[in-house]
Amino acid sequence: MLKKVITTSVISMLCISLNAQANVKIYSASSLTNVMNVLLAEFKTTSDTDVLPIYGGSSSLARQIERGAPADLFISANESWMQHLVKRGSVLQENVFPFTQNQLVLIAPKTSTLEPFAIEDIRDWQTNIGKGRLAIGNPQAVPAGIYARQTLQSLNVWNAMKSLTAPTSNVRMTLALVERGEAPLGIVYKTDALQSKNVQLITEFASTSHDPIRYPLAIVNTSPESLELAAFLQSEKAQEILIQFGFNSLAQ
Repeated sequence: MLKKVITTSVISMLCISLNAQANVKIYSASSLTNVMNVLLAEFKTTSDTDVLPIYGGSSSLARQIERGAPADLFISANESWMQHLVKRGSVLQENVFPFTQNQLVLIAPKTSTLEPFAIEDIRDWQTNIGKGRLAIGNPQAVPAGIYARQTLQSLNVWNAMKSLTAPTSNVRMTLALVERGEAPLGIVYKTDALQSKNVQLITEFASTSHDPIRYPLAIVNTSPESLELAAFLQSEKAQEILIQFGFNSLAQ
C-alpha cells in the first residue's frame, strides 16, 4: 500500500466550509472499538464535527458499503476487504491510507491454568482444547480468522485443527467466548488480549506466520468533515494513542 499522508494544509482549505455539528459515519473494524472511542473523544476536543462510529467485522462492513451504506470513512482489519471495495468501485485507491498495525496471539480464560505449549505439535493442541473448541474468526471471511488459519497452516496443524474450531463473525465475539470460559483457547489480536481483564495471553505468534496485519483507512465520502477526521486519525497524537493501546507504529 502506498504510504500517503493527508496534509494539514489541504485540510485547512477544505475546512473553510465546515458546518458545525456535521455528522460523519466511520465504519470501523470491531478490533478497534476501544481505541476508536478514545480517539473520537480526543477529536471532539478540537472539532465541532459529530462522529458516529459503526463497529463490526471488516467483511460485514465492506459488504454493507458495497451495497450503498452511507459510510464516510472505513477502516478494515485487513487489506483484502479494502481492495475488494476498490475493485468494485466503492472506494478509490487514491483515497486509501495506512492507519495502524496489530499482532496475533493465543489466549485462554483468566482462570485457566494452561501454560505455553508446543504450538507446532497437534497433540498439544488437542490435549489443551480437550472437549472444547478453539475460538477463531470465520477463517473464510473475518480478518482475524483468516490470519489464524494462515498461522495454523504455517505450523502444519490446520488440517487437524479446523474441525476443532468455533468460528465467529468478528474478533470481539471470539474474545467473548474465551472471556466467558465457553472456549478454552482463542486466537485474537494482541490489542484485544491487552484490553481484557478476563483472559490471559498464552503465546504471541510470529509475524511471519501470517500476512501482515495492517489496517487501511479509506475516505469513502470526501466531504470536508470526513477529511478533517481522516487527517486527525493520521496525526501524531492519534498514533500515540494507538500505541498506548498496543497497536504497532506504522514505522515498524
